[in-house]
Amino acid sequence: MAGASRWINGPSALDHLHRLRAHVDAVVVGVGTVAADDPLLTVRRVAGRQPARVIIDPNGRLDPAARCLASSGARCFIVRGRHGPVPRGAEPLVVRSSQDRLEPAAIAEALFANGLRKILIEGGAKTVSHFIDARAVDRVHLLVAPIILGSGIQGLTLAPISGLDEALRPETHIHILDGGDVLFDCDLRSQRRG
Repeated sequence: MAGASRWINGPSALDHLHRLRAHVDAVVVGVGTVAADDPLLTVRRVAGRQPARVIIDPNGRLDPAARCLASSGARCFIVRGRHGPVPRGAEPLVVRSSQDRLEPAAIAEALFANGLRKILIEGGAKTVSHFIDARAVDRVHLLVAPIILGSGIQGLTLAPISGLDEALRPETHIHILDGGDVLFDCDLRSQRRG
């Protein structure tokens, strides 16, 4: 069901997400997240400026009626591996790709070149995982909601490792939010292996 994920986290977790958005220059999501959830990618729950919206869309699947394309007073970029039409109100951002995937470092470089230095990789699971695997993430804010869903889409789909000695063990601070959501603030810059 489109947009159903907005009902997983409680109000405090959503406030936290909007505070993060208000403190970054750009919010990045993959086109799959836009198709599944139709997010606005704006700051609404707290005071703050609107970040640029960045949609990674290598194959031009973005629905021109997606809500994230609506004007919020901030720029909107569509990231692709080659030139092609983009929906009205959006700017194309062409970056290098390899094996039909857009490279996180190339995306970050292109955003930096456009003056966007603080970047929030918000979703979805494949996009976040690809950036983590590429070592293009400094911190991960992982929110766990007190809800039992059963099986479903994985939150992270990182490349497999052959042993625990290859596992990422970042310095982590844990915060219990009002309503029971738990925030794991993981600093990937200071970690040990294994």
